[in-house]
Amino acid sequence: MKFSLGDPKQSLDPFWWDEAEPTWVTAGKAGVRSATMFWPGSEVSIHASRPPDWLRYDEHVSYTQRINTILDWIRRPADIRPAFVTLYFEAVDNAGHEFGPDSTEVNAAIADVDARIGDLVAGLAAMDQPARLIVVADHGMRATDESRVIQLADLIDLPSIIAVETGPYAAIEPAAATDNRVHDALLKPHEHMNCARREELPERLHYGRNPRVAAIICIAEPGWTILAGPPAWPVTGGAHGYDNQDPEMLALFVASGTGLTGDVGIVDNIEVYPLLMALIGVAPLASDATGVLVKRLPR
Repeated sequence: MKFSLGDPKQSLDPFWWDEAEPTWVTAGKAGVRSATMFWPGSEVSIHASRPPDWLRYDEHVSYTQRINTILDWIRRPADIRPAFVTLYFEAVDNAGHEFGPDSTEVNAAIADVDARIGDLVAGLAAMDQPARLIVVADHGMRATDESRVIQLADLIDLPSIIAVETGPYAAIEPAAATDNRVHDALLKPHEHMNCARREELPERLHYGRNPRVAAIICIAEPGWTILAGPPAWPVTGGAHGYDNQDPEMLALFVASGTGLTGDVGIVDNIEVYPLLMALIGVAPLASDATGVLVKRLPR
């Protein structure tokens, strides 16, 4: 069984989400009211809980409507006003995938999102409502093209594998009764790709411990694409999912009003979670984070 965020039968099934606890569930347990404007998982009953305010994801809801909805939530009386709010914009990601990270379309999307964040800041200021804002992205983007393709069919007969995921990385399960053929074919040096058993992945990836991770993970050289047969769509535009040491995978982190001091430099995105928990006064759950951002908050 493979998970797809675009398939409501799967994406709304708590089975796929209940092995973790999102911020709004932890906040709710601690008595902090949350509201989510289109955040992955926020429309799912995770641990039998949802944020008090949430909306079913709909890409046709304009960014202005999203901002106005949040401002309406903030205008409520204190007892039903959210103290923690998430907001999601997909435009930059969509443009990066379709047109590539260096395109005029990406620059236009960035400008649009920047303007809407400005609308949010202006709306909060008009209400004299202080807020601590954190703007993040979950990944960078690197240009791809059809001249840089690694075809798994050239390395192993495709019926021998289950390609759970392909692209900048491939998640592969050997099919039943294949003995060691898949491991022997993939777990050796290849041009433009490195493969490893999930338990042997570099520790810095923080990946491979969960049994839902495929048995073999192959990571392409930046800019290359791993395929298992003909592509479902043209290999053009941009993609993410390469090694996190690739500088093109670095993502945005902007904090305003949080009190963070000094240059935080480059930090793992797993450090955002304990920072959010600290800002809303809730104890974080155990994680791989070191708390490097929390240590920079005023004491």
